[in-house]
Amino acid sequence: MNIFHREQRSLFGEILDWMLTPLLLLWPISLVLTWLVAQSIAGKPFDRALEYNVGALAQLVTVSNNRVQFNLPLPARELLRANDSDTVYYQVMGAKGEFLAGERDLPLPPEEEKVVYGEVHIRDAEVHGVDVKIAYTWIKLPLPGNRTALIQVAETMEKRSVLATEIVKGVMLPQFVILPMAVLLVWLALVQAIKPLNQLEERIRARKPDDLSPIDAQAVPLEVAPLVYSVNDLLMRLKESISTQKRFLADAAHQLKTPLAGLRMQADLAQREGANAEELKQSLRQIGRASIRATHTVNQLLALARAESSGSAMPRVTNDLAELTMSVVRDCVPRALEKHIDLGYEGPQPGTEGGQLAGNPTLLKELIRNLVDNAINYTPSSMDAPGVITARVLTDPFGKSLVLQVEDSGPGVPEAERELIFQPFYRALGTEADGTGLGLPIVMEIAHQHNATVNMESTHPGLVPPGARFTVRFKVDTTILEQA
Repeated sequence: MNIFHREQRSLFGEILDWMLTPLLLLWPISLVLTWLVAQSIAGKPFDRALEYNVGALAQLVTVSNNRVQFNLPLPARELLRANDSDTVYYQVMGAKGEFLAGERDLPLPPEEEKVVYGEVHIRDAEVHGVDVKIAYTWIKLPLPGNRTALIQVAETMEKRSVLATEIVKGVMLPQFVILPMAVLLVWLALVQAIKPLNQLEERIRARKPDDLSPIDAQAVPLEVAPLVYSVNDLLMRLKESISTQKRFLADAAHQLKTPLAGLRMQADLAQREGANAEELKQSLRQIGRASIRATHTVNQLLALARAESSGSAMPRVTNDLAELTMSVVRDCVPRALEKHIDLGYEGPQPGTEGGQLAGNPTLLKELIRNLVDNAINYTPSSMDAPGVITARVLTDPFGKSLVLQVEDSGPGVPEAERELIFQPFYRALGTEADGTGLGLPIVMEIAHQHNATVNMESTHPGLVPPGARFTVRFKVDTTILEQA
């Protein structure tokens, strides 16, 4: 039962419903219980009057010459009938069950009932189609054979009903006044109790758009404090996210500014007077390299944004990690050959059991490609001393994981910088490689989207150069594979 039904749930209405609905449902139940209690209370004085009358009539039963006699004086007879609303009947039965006086049609007590001398009993019965209350008793007569006499007094129940009705009216009528007052008081109490929420709303609405400071949780009720703490946590995460975005945009603008400035400078040089054909070609080559660098930076920025925005909405299918890795290696072979780098693959062949994981194939290939491109960029190589890069896939059936490794023979990364290289636009010191500093952050973000971990270590610790090995460990969840 929903008294205050609304399309949008209201906390005020919900509390009012839960408080008033039981109250209104219990009111008719209270009415019925009050009526039953009133009937019981109203019957007690009249029951005692019936018991008194039975006792009085029992004293009028006498035995003379072994005969049972009953003499009811006229005043006593008038007293029994002195009632305007109810009818009183009486009956006296002799020692042999013979009728002595009163109403012949008055029903007798149940035959199976045990006879107890001198004790008055009360039962419900019906006389001439009217409900009556009967008080009766057996008295022991001074005759041979333990003879008994039965005295019964019956009364209709009109006075009882009238008294019960008066009791119910006396109890329930004030409730018609109290119930609306109770509803009003409940309403006012809820209005007062809900004020802190309204004040909290006003404080939030009064804030400036850029105000992400925490809300004071001490100024709200204890029950609302967890909600405020959750909002504060969201505000802090939102503040960190906005700060990261601002820093990211500033770094991206700085990274794009350099190639764009180079493009403008080379264009100005190409347009200067007196420039010969060779100088013009040189300017065009510089413009081409700058445009390639700017394009690569933009592509990396788009890849990082795509990885960060995928989240739980990322479509998941079953992927063969070995097949994805081999595909990326084949695509990178021409670029590796240009730098005289020995690029290879080690691991199971595509289709091998246990080499599958659930994820987005486009993002997974982007992760592998960035690791391989990073290794190609930072691995020194020449025709006399070629660099070596190996992409490797390992299966761990006991740990229920798949491992992707990309290792190189480059200069490696000092331990102090191994956490910094996963930050956007950070580039290891002392390297002349051309890059944007976005490859490893993209790897970290895509790995996070696939519940994977990334770590870096030296390929040959203690040697020069030590090389670098990047390891991505994917947890293989069989339930995800089934859903995929």
